[in-house]
Amino acid sequence: MTKLESLKKSSHFTRVLKHKVINNDFFTVYRTRNFIKKTNNTKKLFISFIMKKKIGNAVKRNKIRRKLKSIIQKLLKMNYLINLDYTYIILGKEKAYKEYHNSLFEKMRKSFKRIES
Repeated sequence: MTKLESLKKSSHFTRVLKHKVINNDFFTVYRTRNFIKKTNNTKKLFISFIMKKKIGNAVKRNKIRRKLKSIIQKLLKMNYLINLDYTYIILGKEKAYKEYHNSLFEKMRKSFKRIES
């Protein structure tokens, strides 16, 4: 099973945010090649889920974050759309709060197909 590892340093965030972007109404996906060294041979996906503070309160932001994280975990289990050689940042947007999980899943799947091509 692949472990989701969050980015910790501000410099890591700025480095990823300068690269490739896929944008839609519910989230934005940034990605760049892995620059963080892996310590073991374990499968790790370096990914962070971020939200702007303008979006609702903490409960609303965390719900969006949990939705997006569960979709990524499903994508990792189902097929190999997500390349482990890249570092990702997913910026959640307010519309994702009221959107159904299945439609968000399809949009995320299409986004990762587009970003890999």
